[in-house]
Amino acid sequence: MSRIEPFKGLRPKVDLVQRVASPPYDVLTSQEAREMAKDNPLSFLHVVKAEIDLNPETDPHSQEVYKKGTENLKKFINKGIFIQDESPYFYIYQLIMGDHRQRGLVLGASIDEYEKGLIKKHEFTRRDKEDDRARHVNMLNANTGPVMMSYKATLKIDKIIDGICSFCEPAYNFVAENAVEHVLWVVSKPDDIETIQKLFKGVNALYITDGHHRSAAALRVRDIRRKQNPNHKGNEAYNYFLAVVFPDNQLKIMGYNRAVKDLGGLSFESFIDKVRECFNISETDNLLPLRPHHFTMFLKGKWYSLVAKEGTYPADDPVLGLDVSILQNNLLEPILEIQDVRTNNRIDFIGGIRGTKELEKRCSEDMEVAFALYPTSIEQLMIVADKGQVMPPKSTWFEPKLRSGIVIRSLE
Repeated sequence: MSRIEPFKGLRPKVDLVQRVASPPYDVLTSQEAREMAKDNPLSFLHVVKAEIDLNPETDPHSQEVYKKGTENLKKFINKGIFIQDESPYFYIYQLIMGDHRQRGLVLGASIDEYEKGLIKKHEFTRRDKEDDRARHVNMLNANTGPVMMSYKATLKIDKIIDGICSFCEPAYNFVAENAVEHVLWVVSKPDDIETIQKLFKGVNALYITDGHHRSAAALRVRDIRRKQNPNHKGNEAYNYFLAVVFPDNQLKIMGYNRAVKDLGGLSFESFIDKVRECFNISETDNLLPLRPHHFTMFLKGKWYSLVAKEGTYPADDPVLGLDVSILQNNLLEPILEIQDVRTNNRIDFIGGIRGTKELEKRCSEDMEVAFALYPTSIEQLMIVADKGQVMPPKSTWFEPKLRSGIVIRSLE
């Protein structure tokens, strides 16, 4: 059972939404955000990365930044840039990237269900990142960025969502600077809202695909506010958090690639010899992996195919059988001596959306060797989550990305 709630969305005026909507807070550095928003005072980056309006030396996690974000959000509301819907609604959010299309439902997700494990996770979270988002949500009194989730597709839910999109005009339709089209419909009819809620009661679980820290922060804020509220009933706005849920068969996952600064003191020949112990190696013209357990490697100006040898990994283990685990356990750790990818400064991670040209570019600048990985599947993600296990860091790169500022959810 999945309990979902409509909410009174805070949304930009139609003629301003393209200027307001911004990339998520965690895909840009402060400098990148500052550059993107410098000529756009309406960019939602002024809310989700408010350090861009302060001295560049300001700590992005300082109280001053959260205060500035609060001030900017209030300014957007007071100036009528954002207007709150009069009644609680669901929203349908469609993204189109090239020939790929996905439609998700924007809703309030239950923190109780997250706490009970009915909203499933597949990553560890870091305390400092939880602290940051919890302070941001609590101070701004709003969920400003949605958590992206998935569920096992059902025809009945597909049918009602597709029907609404077919017979209703979208509230927004714009193409962002990265050529991704964003379309939003408002689900305002009470019968549609009730039907959607009933159908989701038949969904056994929701799966977090992107936004583990936002989800954990929502739980932290709920606990803070529950303690502060002697009349807590369980239906307050802080008991839910902003999410967009997509059917699993519509999501697009790309490889999350790796680049390493050096060969760990090894010569080219010694490195190749060690790699051959667990991988079949050959030069290749196919720059991207063609199948699971197949990797490509860029080194010394050439591309190589690496195929993991049978018996070098536990194929029946849902975590250790993942390609990210195979590369880590058979190459990065034993050969390049990269034990903890979270803290080692010799490795960097490059989203598949950047393509193989980015791997070649990095190897001409500050990296020695790069690896392209075959995408983790949504089925693999769900199996790991169902077993209560976690995937290695940087296992999935979802595209296209949701925009922040199209719909936000007040906690009042």
